[in-house]
Amino acid sequence: MAGKRIIITISEEDKLWLESYSRAYKVAVAEAIRQGISRLREAETQETYQALVHNTRGIWKKGDGLKYQRRIRAEWN
Repeated sequence: MAGKRIIITISEEDKLWLESYSRAYKVAVAEAIRQGISRLREAETQETYQALVHNTRGIWKKGDGLKYQRRIRAEWN
């Protein structure tokens, strides 16, 4: 997949920090930004998953869920 260019504006303080980070970890500034975006996406995905778990906790009211799963899956064999 080909990457796309994007122009962003950041504060001078953030630019200096980003350049310092890039030197310290021996990565290009662009790579540091890509890594940051990946981490944000992972965090959002994890947050969404946690919210889903929290919001659906306790909705199964038909007894032991594990027994139900095993019974249903036994039909697959």
